[in-house]
Order: sequence, then structure tokens, then C-alpha cells
Amino acid sequence: MDTFFLGIVFFLVVLALFDLVVGVSNDAVNFLTSAIGAKVARYRTIVTVAALGVFAGAAMSNGMMDVARHGIMTPMYFSFYDVMCVFLAVMVTDVVLLDIFNTLGMPTSTTVSMVFELLGGAFAIALLKIIHGATAPDGTLLTLGDLLNTEKALSVIIGIFLSVAIAFVLGGLVQWVSRLIFTFTYRVNGHSTDARVEQAVAQAGHVRVTLLSSVKIGVFAGIAVTSIIWFLLINGLKGSAFMTPDVKAWIGDHTALILLTGVSVFSLLMTALSAFRLPVLKCVVLLGTFALAMAFAGNDLVNFVGVPLTGLEAYNDYMANGGGQTDAHLMGSLMGTAQPPMVYLVLAGLVMVLSLVFSKKAKKVVQTSVDLSRRDEGDEMFGSSTLARTLVRTAMKAAHVVSYCVPKRVGRWVDSRFATDDVAVVSAVQGAAFDHIRASVNLVVAGLLVALGTSLKLPLSTTYVTFMVAMGASLADRAWSRESAVFRITGVLSVIGGWFITAGAAFTMCYLVTNVMYFGNVMAMVIAAVLAVVILVRSYLAYAKRKEEERVDDVVFRQLLAEPDEQVRWQLLCRHLNLCTARRLQFVAETYRRTTDALLHEEYRPLKHAVDDVDDEQKHQKRDRRRQLVGLRKVNPMLAMERNTWFFLTTNSTGGMLYAMKRIAEPCRDHVFNNFTPILPLYAMPLMEHRNSVAHLLERAAIFLTSNDYAGNTIRFSPSPQIATALREEAQNVQASLSRFRDQVIADIQHDGHNIESMTLLLLLVQESQQILSSLRHTLRGVMRFQG
Repeated sequence: MDTFFLGIVFFLVVLALFDLVVGVSNDAVNFLTSAIGAKVARYRTIVTVAALGVFAGAAMSNGMMDVARHGIMTPMYFSFYDVMCVFLAVMVTDVVLLDIFNTLGMPTSTTVSMVFELLGGAFAIALLKIIHGATAPDGTLLTLGDLLNTEKALSVIIGIFLSVAIAFVLGGLVQWVSRLIFTFTYRVNGHSTDARVEQAVAQAGHVRVTLLSSVKIGVFAGIAVTSIIWFLLINGLKGSAFMTPDVKAWIGDHTALILLTGVSVFSLLMTALSAFRLPVLKCVVLLGTFALAMAFAGNDLVNFVGVPLTGLEAYNDYMANGGGQTDAHLMGSLMGTAQPPMVYLVLAGLVMVLSLVFSKKAKKVVQTSVDLSRRDEGDEMFGSSTLARTLVRTAMKAAHVVSYCVPKRVGRWVDSRFATDDVAVVSAVQGAAFDHIRASVNLVVAGLLVALGTSLKLPLSTTYVTFMVAMGASLADRAWSRESAVFRITGVLSVIGGWFITAGAAFTMCYLVTNVMYFGNVMAMVIAAVLAVVILVRSYLAYAKRKEEERVDDVVFRQLLAEPDEQVRWQLLCRHLNLCTARRLQFVAETYRRTTDALLHEEYRPLKHAVDDVDDEQKHQKRDRRRQLVGLRKVNPMLAMERNTWFFLTTNSTGGMLYAMKRIAEPCRDHVFNNFTPILPLYAMPLMEHRNSVAHLLERAAIFLTSNDYAGNTIRFSPSPQIATALREEAQNVQASLSRFRDQVIADIQHDGHNIESMTLLLLLVQESQQILSSLRHTLRGVMRFQG
């Protein structure tokens, strides 16, 4: 049995490695979003800075693991067997839960998941002890308050609500004030973000303007750098060896002096650097990225190594003093504070760095936050929800009331500070989601809030704070237009909902797993360990498969947004339209075959699925159309005006096919569900012949649109007009054949011997098939004319 528990400890360490990997993948959003969104440097440089911060934070941490040891449970009343059940259940639950969130691309809180897993596992054991009448050494019956530290869990919940609300409001307020001061045409490093202003200053040689702008940027950067360093001292280095109680006391007594000195010195330094045209805002963002990464590794990720290292210490104590009694030996040794060897922390930091550098899931989680806070229109990952639409309408009404109360002169001045219509940005990096001012605000406000929470001993989540600050700043920066607000709010609500689901899911899952392990003993522990490994492997393989099967048009759209050459953007837009159109034609063909086959075989389930699939495809069609409209805004305006008629003809025609397919699938589903008389074989045979002709035409058109699809490095796409004309003529011939069949059906409906329901459905199928062919002809014409 002792060897078995040694194997459990080893397995905890192995799971901790996985936990470190998925934890970094999830929480990379904390410190990478601002730098990546503003594109202050290459992705490799940003990750390198963050990796240095992660490694430094892990190495300097003193490994305080009070949460795992005695922050949730009171180990002096728990046996060695009890704590091993809890620890194994926690690690199994945590790895699986975090991997699910990472795969979905949703940021969640590692701190909250770990705390609630420990709470769920300890709660399970505590209930069993109370049921069995466990007593303290003095003979009194133990209560839930004796066995659990409920105050810790309550403080975490309070921290969640506080961090979500305060971070959003404060991030929005600071960003709004910052934008009033700088506008979008601020001067930085001697250059203006407005090309016209830059040209005028260059011609007139306005030295005074340059000096004033350097002072403004210098003071802003000085405040930002002081705030980041203060955050680093309070949060990132609080556990390091040189932060002795005397040093902490001195910092606490001289807080005002430190801050004033820092602001003065760094403001002068940054002003001088800005006057010499050095990238001060880039330095601010990279320094903030380093500080957040360091604080994160030094504090948050200690949760991951805390459980396995506590399990190892519990095993060592059991081997030394347990006498082989796993159920009787109590873990009073865990009441103290642990000081793990430095080698463990260095190895943990190395794993974190490697995970950050090579994790593909980290990029996906970061992309979620970047897309929700980007300045311009882009790929909206989320749909719209009823709650989001209600919030948008309410906010618009409130804005109208506020604008009515504010003097018109003040309102016009505020609007002018946010104006971007006539701005020709020259210093912003191509494809950046927002500028350096907003990136700096994101990092500074997030750092200060986390530092404030640490000083007040509130367990704020860095994930919650950084994400909500970014969302509040993007809202205040007017990055959410009326066209995108409902999608952005739905995304924010989805992420916040995922956070709260984390707590409930972690508690429930770990509670159940702990009970299974406690009663199942060795066999249950082995099965749980194997199940965790299987789930991880399957999740990894499924994610890799999804990456391989990633739709080509998604890749093309991302290339379109990042492409600086206008001509290449046009070619990419044409390609995106072709790919989406071809995929839609293939979908209609497959769904048309599946629906008619299910109708003739009277199979209800395939028809039900067909209706759902058409609804989903209509949503995809709306998203693709919005993407292409964004793409039209990024090409030559004259070319876009010339070709947009054919663009709308193409998209409206493919949309018409989907509506026709829905008008086919729903009546077929209802017909079979009501057990009506099937279509007679006399009509089924010609119907299937026409069905095959229509589906075959759709499939050939889809192949035609992708047959010349960018072989090698060729960007140009030149479909053959002759093939398109031949397809359109063939579609017209099939339409004529369907018209003759329709006339026959209409004539036969008059006979009393035919079932009205089945004949009416047959007539509907014929008419909608004609509509599909008509839409196909318009689609091919629109595609050809759009591409010239």
C-alpha cells in the first residue's frame, strides 16, 4: 500500500506538469493581450519578454502553498488517506476542467478553479466525518466550521464580484480620460498619428509642439512606469527572499514618497526619451507585460505545484510517523507553512516558459480577448443574445438621456476628442487591434487593481481583472459600434458566465470524484487516473484534428485583415467569396440529397437534423457576409463601389438557396412526423432524377469555384467564363424540365384519387428546386462579374 501511495504522489507530479501547461495556456491572456493587440513588437519578442517574467516570478517565489495545505481544510483532523483522496481528485478535476476551457478558447481563473476544487473535495470528506461522528482530541464533535475554512471560499466569491465590476468601471473611466487628453491623433516619439499634422509640423518646424507632446507623453509614461513598478514590488516580488518584513514595513511607511519620487524621476526620463524619438510607449507596454507575467507566475501558478508538493510532504510525513495506518495518521504537519526547494520552483518555471512559447491554445485564448476589444471591425466570434440586445437598447436610451442633459458645446468637444473619420494613421502598426495608449491603460489599471487587492488581502483574480479592464477600456474608447456592440457584449457575457460556471463545476466535479475515490479505494483511484489521461489525450487529438480541419476561408480572412498590400487584399477577398460560396453550394447539395432520401424512406431524425443544420448554416452565412463587407472596406473604394452590386447579388442568391432549402426541409419533417401518406412511386422516380440533376449541378459549381484556387504562391484567381456559362445554361435546361414536371403535378392534383398532402408537398419540392437553380444561376453570374 505504501508503494501505491508513492505512485499516487508521482502521478500528482505528472498531472502537475499538465496543469502547468494548460494553466499557462489559459492565463496567457492575462499578460499577452495588451502587447499583442497593440502589436508593440513581434509575437516572438512579446512572448520572450513574458517568458522572462514567468521564469523570474517562479524562481523568486518562496512557494507559499497555504491554500493547498490549510487554506481550505483543517488538515489536523484529516487522515493521510483523506488528503490523498482530496489531492488526487483535485488534480484530475483541474486538468480536465482547464483543458475544456482552453479548447473552447475561453479564459477562466486558475485560482478560482483550484480553490473550489479543494473546497469540493474537502467538503466531501468533511461530510463523511460528520456523518460518522468524528471528534476532536478533547472529545467534542467536529462541525463543518472546524473541518473547513469557509472564510477563504467566501472571500474568493467576494473577490470575483468586486474584480468584475470595479475593473470594468475603472478601466473604462481611465481610458475615457486618457482619450480626452490624447485623442487618436496624439504625438509620440516626435511623430503624430495624423499624417496631415505630421506634414504640417515638418514643414513649419514647430519645436514647441514637439516639446509639448514629449512632455505629455513623458508624464503619462512616467505615471505608467511608476504604477507598474509599484505593482511589481507589491505583487510580483512580495514572496521573494529580499522582501523581508523590515523591507515590507519600510515600503508601507514610505508609500507616498516612493510614488512621488517615481513619478517625478520617470516622467523626466520618459520625456527626454520621447524628445529623442525613442519608443517610450512600447517600453511601457513591454514592461507591463513583464510585470504581470512575473506576478502571475510568482503567485497564481503556485497553485498548480502546491497540491502535488503538499501531497509529497504528506507522504514523507506518513512514511516517517504513520506506522502504516493510512486511516489513522492525521496530517497535523500540514498546518505549518512549506518552503519547497528552489529546484522545484525553477523546474516549474521552465515548464511554464516552454508551455508559453509552444502552446497553440494560448494563442486561441488571447485571440478571444483581442477580438472582443479591437478598435476596428473584424471577425466577431460570438453571435447575439437576447440579454446583449436588451443591454444595448438600454445603454442607447441612457446615452440619449445623458447627451440631452450635457451642454451641446461640451458634447461636441468630447466627440471631437474621439473623432477618427479623417485621421490617416501613420505610426500605428498595420493590423493592430488598438493603439499604445489603450494598451498602456490596460496594463497599468490591471496592475494597480491587483496590487490594491493584494495590499487589502482581497483574492482578486488576475484573469478577471485584466480581461474586464480591457473590456471596459474598449467600451470607453468607442471600439464597440452599433454594428458590433451586441456581438461584443455577448462575448463578454459568455466569458463571465464561464467564470462563474468554473466555480460551480469545479466544486461539483471534485466533490463527486472525491466520494468515488474514498469509497472505491485503490481501484477507483487507478480508474480516475487512467480516465484523466485518456481525456487529456483525446482532447489533445481532437484539438489537433480541429486545427487541421480549420476552414480555409477563416485563414484567408485573417490574412486579409493583416495584409498591407491593397491589390493582394482584393485577391484575398475574391478568394474568400469563392470559398464561402463553394462551401455553401456543397452544403445545399448534401442537405438536398439527405432531405429527399429521408422523406422517401420516412425517416424523421435525419429531417430534424437537416432543419437544424440549415439554421446553423444561415448563421454562418450572415457571419461570412459580414466578414466580406469588412473586406470591401479594406480595398480600393472605387473598385468596391463598382463591384458591390455583384457582391450583393452573389450573397443574396446563396442566402436564397438556404431559404429554399429550409422551405423544403421543414414541410418534409412535418410530413413524416405526422405520418402522412408518402409520395407515390409514380412521382418519386422523376423527383429523384431531377434531385440528382440539381445536386450534381451544385457540386460541379462548387468544384468550379475552387478548382483554380491559388496553386502554390499564385495569388490570382481567374475562373473560366465558358465553364460558368455552360453551368448556367445547364441549370436553365433542368429548370425547364422541372417546369414540365410541375405542370404534370398541378394537373394530377385535380384527380380525386391522389392524396392532397403528399401531392402538395411534391409540388413544393419541385417549385423550391426551381428556386435553387435560379439562385445558382444568379450566384454564378454574380461571382464572375464581381471578379471582373
